[in-house]
Amino acid sequence: MSITAERKQALIEDNAQNAGDTGSPEVQVAILTERIANLTEHFKDHHKDNHSRRGLLMMVNKRRSLLDYLRKKDEARYTALIAKLGLRK
Repeated sequence: MSITAERKQALIEDNAQNAGDTGSPEVQVAILTERIANLTEHFKDHHKDNHSRRGLLMMVNKRRSLLDYLRKKDEARYTALIAKLGLRK
């Protein structure tokens, strides 16, 4: 259910704007997307796990707000990230 350190580091390297970048919206959205995908798989077996469902909803809302921020700040980076992660649009 949780993301491994190696996978997280790979996501950071793939989406970082420059070396040592861990806080850019692209990196945060990529990590949240991975965590959301893991929790979605978890719910296929544990459909009554409402405590984790609340956490999932908070992650989805956080990702949405980061994407909205990125779209306002730089439309090109937003569309590139959406295409790279396979999200809508």
